[in-house]
Amino acid sequence: MRRAGAATLLALLALSCATSDAGGGHGASGSGGPVGAPLPLLKVDALSGKTIDVASYRGRVLLLDVWASWCGPCKQELPMLDAMAKRLKHQGIDVLAVSVDQERANVDKFVRGHGRWSLTIAHDPRQEIAELLQPDKMPTSYVVDKSGIVRYVNAGFVPEDAAGIERRLLEVAGQ
Repeated sequence: MRRAGAATLLALLALSCATSDAGGGHGASGSGGPVGAPLPLLKVDALSGKTIDVASYRGRVLLLDVWASWCGPCKQELPMLDAMAKRLKHQGIDVLAVSVDQERANVDKFVRGHGRWSLTIAHDPRQEIAELLQPDKMPTSYVVDKSGIVRYVNAGFVPEDAAGIERRLLEVAGQ
């Protein structure tokens, strides 16, 4: 039953894989990760094979990005987030990009096309992250403070969003 719910959610996300609309999703919260609430307990699989407990990022600011290789805006967003991760790592800010692709091969193919990544890429083949956070659009980025509280959500992506996401990360980091 749970798997069917996750599959339905992914199908809906595929339909909503879109750029951010000017009147809508910037800074809005998805139904499962509202601004001001703690980030749900999540574990995902790093592409290296190691399990990542998202709670291990406590003490640092985290940009948690939910994406998929079949999503056009996600393909634009990830290289921008990677550049951001490289710039901000030494300021106590980490970027974790979690793919909800059902097939790991699709993630691997996308990752290989970019070269070396500064951000951490993980895969959630069970789509638990989508079930817990219930993002409204793909991709959706969650800015999480040092104590694990969601402070900002960016649903969808257009290139102009990158500057706003970085500004929010720096604000949350106190810089």
